[in-house]
Amino acid sequence: MSGIALAAAVAVGAVLLAAGFVLGRFAARREGRDADLGTPVERATFHTLHTASLAAPPLRAGLTEETARRAARTLRSLLGTEALCLTDRGAVLAWDGPGEDHHRAHVPAQAAETLETGRSRSAASGCADPACPLRWAVIAPLTGEDGVLGALVAYGSRESAVLVRAATEVARWVSVQLELAELDRSRTRMVEAEIKALRAQISPHFIFNSLAAIASFVRTDPERARELLLEFADFTRYSFRRHGEFAQLADELRSVEQYLALAGARFGDRLKVTLRIAPEVLPVTLPFLCLQPLVENAVKHGLQDREKGCRVVIAARDEGAEAVVTVEDDGIGMDPELLRAVLRGEHPAGSGIGLSNVDERLRQVYGTEYGLVIETGVGAGMKVTVRVPKYRPGVHPSAP
Repeated sequence: MSGIALAAAVAVGAVLLAAGFVLGRFAARREGRDADLGTPVERATFHTLHTASLAAPPLRAGLTEETARRAARTLRSLLGTEALCLTDRGAVLAWDGPGEDHHRAHVPAQAAETLETGRSRSAASGCADPACPLRWAVIAPLTGEDGVLGALVAYGSRESAVLVRAATEVARWVSVQLELAELDRSRTRMVEAEIKALRAQISPHFIFNSLAAIASFVRTDPERARELLLEFADFTRYSFRRHGEFAQLADELRSVEQYLALAGARFGDRLKVTLRIAPEVLPVTLPFLCLQPLVENAVKHGLQDREKGCRVVIAARDEGAEAVVTVEDDGIGMDPELLRAVLRGEHPAGSGIGLSNVDERLRQVYGTEYGLVIETGVGAGMKVTVRVPKYRPGVHPSAP
């Protein structure tokens, strides 16, 4: 769920909670005390908010036959019209109320101008049945990021300027829900693209070298080869999983351990790893595939141009409302100017994309204050710090 979507959901929830509380209080005092039920305007306001809240969830899934069908009756109740239908750019998606048998076929032609211009209009329905109550239609556009997506058509028994204004405003409200749905889909696509980029960074050379290292133990140490092969299978299975935008720190660290076991099979004693993990932060949730790129960067730069090897220290500690994870190596380090270019996404040759990708994802999820903190210098190694809020709603599974 995106930040905007979460805010909208919280706002609707707060409105419903307030409305439910007040209506419950009114109902409890109803006997003989009609004056305490509130004014007609207050009752109408509560009814409108409640009705709108019922239409929002299906619309937040986008404009389809199913979501339109689920929303149409509530929207008709909201407007108080004789009938209402929702269309996309090519056909009627849902109809609620009488007259569908002889009006539905004419809707695409009636809505064509609105779909083309994006402006609301009203017109006589042209119905020849004297018993049909649908004498006038208001067609209002439903818009999204890519323009007009469809139309809301409200039918009344007579021409009404009030219905025109009301239908236009309801169509705008529906459009906001559809735009939020598009934002959710865009964010999902963006996250998927970022994860694909991280997966692509799992170098074919690393995979080849891991398999070669495993093969080297097949004859001399079959049990070690078997263990490494299982580590390789679990590592690739986790890295290429298809579900879940977030993962627990325990799962991320397990994947890191598998990566290091495979790297250790290749580099042997040249790679020394120390883990200092506070058990209380293991259930904390963070973006999926967030730590492995940092550890891979530490191994790569720690061993580059160094015959004596390097030490990588991975630590995770509890700091109140936050969990803090650090990945540190004593390798060749990086020029600060080069590092800034990497974090800007310029990716100079050989720098990879892991750091900038993780930094951007952390900022998108938690805010700009939660980007990577990196300490480095030429010949001074590198220390990368990740801070994660432990109990943020929508991120931590046990969040209130």
